[in-house]
Amino acid sequence: MNKLIQYAKRQYLRAKYARYGWHGNYRSWQAAAGECTGYDGAAILSKVRAATLKVKNGEAVYERDAMLFDHIEYSWPLLANLLWIAGQRQQKLSVIDFGGSLGSSYFQNRQYLRHLQTLQWSVVEQASFVTTGQADIAGEQLQFFASTEKAIEARGQHDVLLLSCVLPYIEKPYELLQSLANLGIAYVIVDNTYFNPVAGNRLTTQKVPPVYYDASYPAWFLDYQQVIATLERNYNMISAYNNEQILYLDGELVQYKGFIMQLKPGAVNVTNQ
Repeated sequence: MNKLIQYAKRQYLRAKYARYGWHGNYRSWQAAAGECTGYDGAAILSKVRAATLKVKNGEAVYERDAMLFDHIEYSWPLLANLLWIAGQRQQKLSVIDFGGSLGSSYFQNRQYLRHLQTLQWSVVEQASFVTTGQADIAGEQLQFFASTEKAIEARGQHDVLLLSCVLPYIEKPYELLQSLANLGIAYVIVDNTYFNPVAGNRLTTQKVPPVYYDASYPAWFLDYQQVIATLERNYNMISAYNNEQILYLDGELVQYKGFIMQLKPGAVNVTNQ
């Protein structure tokens, strides 16, 4: 019965949001961006800020994409991996959360990380989010930075690089992946990310349902094997998994994925040959 209910809900959402979601197959980022409004609008930041402050102040339980929820939707594989890494480091954990908004993943998981001896969560974001984050959201554990280099300069080398559904929204994702891999961070976790269901890379535009906010932006469906191969120059795969979140592309279901990789011995600053 539960499977039937879930199927019915998916069919309902599929029909309701048919005009939204991911469409097209563009030759360049510029061509896709020319048909989009972007993600750096002040109205979006204002909504994300208001929702995050409610979570920070205990007035709401969970925020994602500026939407508030009455329960936390965990990525259990992500949380298990964070706790596993902390367990190897005497209950100490430092995370660079690249593209982490105003700390959604930090607030999502903080209940299960409270017992740690030390926790540093460093969000790397675009300038407007960093300014707002530092002014209104930051605390002893949670800080915001304009680059990974600034985060490392301020707080030292981190244990984990977290990429949670951010790679599709980077203009040159493979160049970014290699530059991040060269930082020598011990673990990379790619979590809750969608990939192209067929071989190759596909560039689309994503139109967000207005229930979240009014925005559209270019979005990659990256080649999963190419992403793995890029990181494997510096990292070894530990495990891969499926997340619970789904989307529809051309009417077909695409399930979000994740994986964790560990730095190879001596694999620091490996250049892209």
